[in-house]
Amino acid sequence: MTKRFIKLFLLITLLPLLAADEPKPLNKPKPEDTEQWEPVPKVITPGQPVSPAPPSDAIILFDGQNLDEWVTVKDKSPAKWNVHDGVFTVHKPSGNIETKKSFTNYQLHLEYLIPENITGKGQGRGNSGLFLASPGGGDAGYELQIMDSCNNPTYVNGQAASIYKQSPPLVNACRKPGEWQSYDVLWTAPTFNDDGTVKTPARVTVFHNEVLVQNDYHLTGETAYIGKPKYKKHGPTPIKLQAHGDPSPAISFRNIWIRELP
Repeated sequence: MTKRFIKLFLLITLLPLLAADEPKPLNKPKPEDTEQWEPVPKVITPGQPVSPAPPSDAIILFDGQNLDEWVTVKDKSPAKWNVHDGVFTVHKPSGNIETKKSFTNYQLHLEYLIPENITGKGQGRGNSGLFLASPGGGDAGYELQIMDSCNNPTYVNGQAASIYKQSPPLVNACRKPGEWQSYDVLWTAPTFNDDGTVKTPARVTVFHNEVLVQNDYHLTGETAYIGKPKYKKHGPTPIKLQAHGDPSPAISFRNIWIRELP
């Protein structure tokens, strides 16, 4: 037996053993890791729609005429979503929009419409988001989910009126596609110590179609699609609306106003 043959024989024999000693890659975090599917919020029928006029001390973020109070997130240019018939509709290619002004604590009213001809299922059906504070670009911030959750199952901490990937709504108060819906929000921004640690967490109370769905919920951090929410120190921030990339028809908004609170 030649030396070359002996070396080859030993190499073939030892290869499986060497491979077994190699460290296996750790499982990478996945979006599914933070999806909650139970318990499913009870479905209820909300009362007749209400579209309240803004109070005298409100800042009007959309009055049916223009998007002068909004800019495109990625380059701060004028918002390019489509204004028509007293409403505005998401223009997905231009991306997310945010308010020109930054806010801390506030009361907010917003109305949205899932199109009657909505398509898709799960998270791909009328998806958008109201970011209650948006300290960074892209999809950073604290998201109140907007989507069609009328006869459209998905993970409960991702359905309409959830604090996305954190808190399912207390009940499912969605209206049918083609009907106007509303959010009324009381937002208390987080506060931070000088070293960046959290002094007090963000808190939110939400009414969906005049029904209480988030009751003074204390957030555990900014929205995270993959992994756990976490905080990063920030001050006053814009409010953002999401142009989600799902292929379903775009949703519309109207009657958006805000009252700054101490």
